[in-house]
Amino acid sequence: MKGRPAFRPVLSADQGLALGLFLLAALSPAVIQDNYFLDTISLILLWAAMATAWNIAGGFAGQVSLGHAAFFGLGTYLVALPQVYWGWSAWFGLVLGALAAAAVGLIVGYLSNRLRGPYFALATIALSQVLLVVFSRWREVTKGGEGVPIPFRPGLENLAFVGKGPWVYAMLVYLLVVFAIALYFERGRLGQLLAAVREDEDAAEAIGIDTRRLKVLAIVVSALLTAIGGALWAQSIGFVDPFYVFSIDLSVKMALIAIIGGMARAIGPLIGSVLIVSTESYLRATLSGPQAGQTGLYLIIYGLVLILVVRFLPQGLAPLMLRLLRWGKAGA
Repeated sequence: MKGRPAFRPVLSADQGLALGLFLLAALSPAVIQDNYFLDTISLILLWAAMATAWNIAGGFAGQVSLGHAAFFGLGTYLVALPQVYWGWSAWFGLVLGALAAAAVGLIVGYLSNRLRGPYFALATIALSQVLLVVFSRWREVTKGGEGVPIPFRPGLENLAFVGKGPWVYAMLVYLLVVFAIALYFERGRLGQLLAAVREDEDAAEAIGIDTRRLKVLAIVVSALLTAIGGALWAQSIGFVDPFYVFSIDLSVKMALIAIIGGMARAIGPLIGSVLIVSTESYLRATLSGPQAGQTGLYLIIYGLVLILVVRFLPQGLAPLMLRLLRWGKAGA
C-alpha cells in the first residue's frame, strides 16, 4: 500500500544473532548438568568478552596489540593479592585492577601514540614481558613463579561460587557489558571517528580530528575491560601463575579470536570465541592424550582450522554468518 512505511526489524541481523547466543548461554545452566560443558560455556563467554575488549583498540582504533596480557595479568594479581594479604573482598581487587590497568593503558597510549603498525605491537609485547619479569621476580609479594593461590570464600560478596553454573551467569553479565560498549563504538559517532583514524590517520588529523585523544581513549577502555576479565578468570580458577597471565600466547589468542570472528564488529569476537574455544576444548579433550601418538595432535588440527579461516575468510566469520542468516530469512 502506498504511503505505508516499510517494516523495519527492531534488531539488526548481528544484534539478533548476539541476542540468540546470549539467551542460549543464559538457559544452559538450567538444562546442562555436566560441569565440563558449563565450564566450556563460561570460557566461551569470557574469551568473547576479552576479545571484544581487545577489538575496541585493535579493531575500531587500529591499535593492534600483542601485549594485552599485561592488562589481563594486572587484573588477576590485583584481585588476588588483597585477598591473600588483607582478606579484602574480591570486588575491591576487581575495581583496583581495572583502574590500575586503565592507568597503565593511559601511560602506554601516550608514550607509544605515534607508533604505528608492528612498532605499536612490539611496544605492547615489551610491556607484557616487563610485567612478567617484575611479577615473577618480586617473590616477597607475588611469590614469584610459585604463583598465588586465592582463598576460597564462597558468596557473591567475595565473587566466589560453588559449581560452574553461577560462573556462566557471571561471565554472561561481563560479556553483556563489554558487548554494549563495543556496540556503542560500532554504531555511534565515536566509532565513525575511530574508523576515520584507523583508515587514514593523517587525513583524519587534516580535517581536525583529535587522533591522539581517540587512540588513547580506545586503549584505556580496552585495558580496563581486559583487566576485569582477568579478575573474573582468577576468581574462577583460584590460582594466578605469572608465566600464564602475562604470556604472549594469551595476548595472541585474544587477537586471533577477534580477527577470525571479524575485526571492528561487535559481533565478531563472539562468533570467533564460539568457534575457537569450543574447537580448542573439544580437541584438547579428545586428542591430547599420549596414546596412539596423539600428543600435540590437537594443536595441529587447531592450527589448520585457523589457517583455513584466515585464508578463505579474510574479513572474518561475521560477514559469512550474517549473509547466511539473511538468506535463511529470505528463503523463509
